[in-house]
Amino acid sequence: MTVVIQDVGKIFETRTREPVTALGGITLEIQKGEFVAILGPSGCGKTTLLRMIAGLDTPTTGSILVEGKPVTGPDPRLAMIFQEYSLYPWRTVRANVAFSLQMRGVAKEERDTITDRFIRLVGLDGFADSYPYELSGGMRQRVAVARALATDPAVLLMDEPFGALDAQTRNRMQKELLEIWENTRKTVVFVTHSVDEAVYLADRIIVLSPRPGRLSAIFDVRFSRPRDRTSVEFASLRRDVLELIDQLEESQ
Repeated sequence: MTVVIQDVGKIFETRTREPVTALGGITLEIQKGEFVAILGPSGCGKTTLLRMIAGLDTPTTGSILVEGKPVTGPDPRLAMIFQEYSLYPWRTVRANVAFSLQMRGVAKEERDTITDRFIRLVGLDGFADSYPYELSGGMRQRVAVARALATDPAVLLMDEPFGALDAQTRNRMQKELLEIWENTRKTVVFVTHSVDEAVYLADRIIVLSPRPGRLSAIFDVRFSRPRDRTSVEFASLRRDVLELIDQLEESQ
């Protein structure tokens, strides 16, 4: 599903009532089935932009359209996954994944079928009756992914979902996310601080400037998956993106 961001800006009021411009004039089009990563220096507005796409925040200027329809609030076509997992600790894996379906009034038999399908998809067979405290960080994040996918969103929005994981688990989750994406072909918008992660995952890498965040550069990742992190082409693109971000940070 196409996401069109048209001249989007965001201004926040602080406690001193001094306005802070977080984003200024972002224009971007994300195609159906595309995997886009958003990078930039800390405070450049990456999460703010993601929240506005999700309908959790409102642009001060401009508009965001999904398949030609404006996003004016939380939208069932969009699902967001946070770094903190956001699972209900008193609900089992199955109950967490089924929660949104239950809230939408999906009949139990259909709900169970959908829930079991996505539990299998994220590789949590055998853990459906476990509680979040019984799972590792990576497994909890898989539950969050399954819960988001169970509602069949057109667009999956991910805010540093693997940021709290150790390096080995993070790499494994990246591979698993790509497998899920290849199976579902959802449109994915993925915010990260990791250049390595962006090069490994994305079709395109969007780099924002320091606050106020503006579109600084777009890198097309032209080499095929699965990507070899030790290859010359991977290292070359990684270096180009890192050099740009270093320049942006030095210009602050």
